[in-house]
Amino acid sequence: MKMKFYIFIVCAFLIAFTVAAFPQKRVQGVNLQTEPNATVWIDGVKRGVTDSSGKLEIKPVGAGIRSLQVRAFGFKQVEKKLTAAQRGAIKIDLVKTSNQAELAFQEAEKLVDDDKSKAIELYKKAVSLQPNYAEAYVGLARALTEYDNDAAHSAIASARKIRPIYPEASAVEGRIYRSDNEIDKAIESFDRAVREGKGFQPEAHTGLGLIFQNEAEGASAANDFNDEKYYYGEAAKSFEKAIDQLSATEPVLYMLLGAVYEKMEEKKKAIAVYQRFLRDLPVSDERSVVESFIVQLKKQIAGTQ
Repeated sequence: MKMKFYIFIVCAFLIAFTVAAFPQKRVQGVNLQTEPNATVWIDGVKRGVTDSSGKLEIKPVGAGIRSLQVRAFGFKQVEKKLTAAQRGAIKIDLVKTSNQAELAFQEAEKLVDDDKSKAIELYKKAVSLQPNYAEAYVGLARALTEYDNDAAHSAIASARKIRPIYPEASAVEGRIYRSDNEIDKAIESFDRAVREGKGFQPEAHTGLGLIFQNEAEGASAANDFNDEKYYYGEAAKSFEKAIDQLSATEPVLYMLLGAVYEKMEEKKKAIAVYQRFLRDLPVSDERSVVESFIVQLKKQIAGTQ
């Protein structure tokens, strides 16, 4: 008995010494240096915009080799391979472009949130000037979704002819089907996007999460508690994956996941999600709201004990 006790003490001492002598370092990402206000994607998923000095820190992206895309208005887009092991500084020099299709596409991307009809015209101009412009077809499909879904499907079909394995196109197709309430087809498209992305497709994971969340709410309204529990569980898994893959770029996902855990009466898990929000997004406008969620949940837990 004494010998076991001595071994335990020695092991504890060694662990404490190791932690003190070799403190854990924060996992570093990639520090990108390029043109100011350049938009950065990884495997077609937007990861941020460079600041006025052209800098952006990209957090680790998971296993495998990823495609890093960098685009600034008036410059030719650059693609570069990015591995999970890459750390430190990466400098990417962009070259001015006079390609009218590329300039039309870039202008459409700038306008799509504020003037969708003008953006649609510009996407169409881009593909008319450059018929093999797969990205422009996907942009066109996004802009057309819920406005003209038949035309949106046609744009996705054109993108697939150019690039048969295209995770982003499959994810957008899932969104189109979801807006048409063709849920089985939406799930099939989102699943395809995940397969094509070899597991990395946060837009598809988000789409699946929203579908499962909606199914859970329907089951709840029908008092089908087994299905409700199942679908909320699947929604939570999907939102967790999307958050992990987006590396703190979409605050709304934390809200969605926290709300799902609250519906599941998993208050401690909801608190953990909201605390992760505060850690990952320290300067978010929603910080005070999230802090109030945590306070309320802790009071609820205390009231049941």
